[in-house]
Amino acid sequence: MKVYALVGKSGTGKSYQAMNLCRERNIEGIIDDGLFIVGNGILAGVSAKRQTTRIGAVKTALFTDEGHKNAVKSKIQEVSPSSILIIGTSDGMTNKIAERLELPEIKDTVYIESITSENERETAKKQRDELGKHLIPVPTFQIKREFSGYFVDPLRVFRAKGRSGRGAFAEKSVVRPTYSYMGDYIISDRVIGDIVECIVKSRKSKLHVTRVQTENTKSGIRLTIVVVVRYGAKIIETAKTFQEQVAWQVGLMTAFNIDCVDIEVKDLG
Repeated sequence: MKVYALVGKSGTGKSYQAMNLCRERNIEGIIDDGLFIVGNGILAGVSAKRQTTRIGAVKTALFTDEGHKNAVKSKIQEVSPSSILIIGTSDGMTNKIAERLELPEIKDTVYIESITSENERETAKKQRDELGKHLIPVPTFQIKREFSGYFVDPLRVFRAKGRSGRGAFAEKSVVRPTYSYMGDYIISDRVIGDIVECIVKSRKSKLHVTRVQTENTKSGIRLTIVVVVRYGAKIIETAKTFQEQVAWQVGLMTAFNIDCVDIEVKDLG
């Protein structure tokens, strides 16, 4: 296994550049902020960006927890990638991660200054310092459950034409880590109820809502919606369509992961 490192100060756009670097050098896996990523998937690990303090985030990124370290080390051994990229803020950090995960010695280190302009690094730092935005090099659906309620947004990046002669889009995800907040991010039941009512009116649904019950969990929201279906409408079809609309719209407007949406048909009317 060949081990590479990408080194740069915090907020200089390392995660953004990681996928480009992997593509250029045919690197199969990435170690980034406590996660082991291969292709478009997180195979193991815990995101440092989900920790409640910056110190906790650093410890997670360095794999100081034995359970976390062993889970990632085991998965790397199972997958056995031919090459892997470790992302860190210093040579010492990337070497420490390689040592903790029992990886071969780092043979090639790329510094962020050598692959980005000063303007690009300043823009990345502004996004981090002023807006609290961090990037994870995987599609949003991979991490939305873990980052439920913390503004998970997709970022589609166009890849230049390769040998096939055609370009393609690679999706990355922008998050605001837990430690970026001075408190919890909470959306009241009334707001969820208002969103549901707006869906009924805007989609001209063949039902009306009598009650919306929400349950907040660590991984997202569970909704129970009691409805009365208009007489003559196909009950199962109408309820299923409404269920899909609610799950999509509430997730879009709140940034919460939607664990489930249960539709309870109370009556016909």
